Amino acid sequence: MQQLISKKGDLLGKDGQLIEKGYSTSPVRTYNPENVSLYPVSWLNKIRIKEWDYYGITTKDYFVSATISHIGYAGLVFVYFIDFKTKQYIEDTLITPLGKGFTLGRSSDDDSYFKKDDITFAFRKKGNEREIYVSWPQFGKGKGFHAHWIIWQTPHDSIVMMTPIGKKRFYYNQKINCMPVHGAFLLDGQEYGFDSGNALATLDWGRGVWEYKSFWNWASASWFLPDGTPFGLNLGQGFGDLSYATENCFFVNGRIHKFDKVTFNYDNSNFMKPWYFGSNDGRLGLTFSPFFERVATSNLLVITSEVHQLFGIYNGFVIDNSGKKIQVANIIGWAEEHHARW
Repeated sequence: MQQLISKKGDLLGKDGQLIEKGYSTSPVRTYNPENVSLYPVSWLNKIRIKEWDYYGITTKDYFVSATISHIGYAGLVFVYFIDFKTKQYIEDTLITPLGKGFTLGRSSDDDSYFKKDDITFAFRKKGNEREIYVSWPQFGKGKGFHAHWIIWQTPHDSIVMMTPIGKKRFYYNQKINCMPVHGAFLLDGQEYGFDSGNALATLDWGRGVWEYKSFWNWASASWFLPDGTPFGLNLGQGFGDLSYATENCFFVNGRIHKFDKVTFNYDNSNFMKPWYFGSNDGRLGLTFSPFFERVATSNLLVITSEVHQLFGIYNGFVIDNSGKKIQVANIIGWAEEHHARW
């Protein structure tokens, strides 16, 4: 079952539960965290809320990402860079207790900020443009990272999920693929530039109340088909009640094509082996061949996480809503396994 939600209104009722459950192609529901009622004490509810804005930029030569996140107990910003050719990988994370200095927007159209000393993260939205500004002089043990990107969010479909996790836990999430991007960043004194013809951006905007022990898989791509058409992929599993809808879909020329249930077949004793993806409706058959594994771990007593994010190439086929079979060849993307206690 894929329950499409089109009616506008609040996300949560006064009882803290999702008013409607399912998916939409734009954020029709208004995030209202003041209605979270997992506990009778308001401050306990606040520290259980998880919020993040994650941006990833894909080019044929490298991937770069910047995130502002508030997970209740703490605030985190992080940046990472992967050079596909040389396999250079640099990542750094800054954590502040209870999220001091963080402001995250209530919608994906709102601005999000972090400021501490000489470190600045500013994610702004104006019209169809998203401006990403990061200044982190001591990033990567003094290498330094400075970025200014303009991302164009032209009017097209996205995947928006309203997923229940038990009665009073939920995940409200919008993922936007295939956004053209122009700009540059400076890393360790070297400038990297890109424009809309050789780079595409993905946004993962998430707000929710999760179980303390959580697990998920996520697979994504924003790249070009052989004829130059932008192609986006989003697959996910592992948490919540997915009987109302799944986030599984792909995008061609900005239009969504929805899958039902998807299987992730991979070897978690060797993540670098090929991954295989299929769907119960027969509309998906992809092989993902990794060429780089990013492993990110954290251990802050009550907060622990371990993510294995693989970057590689997708090949195979998808079938669109009209029944047309589309050959997927040499699409750059990623797939991950994530465990968290948070």
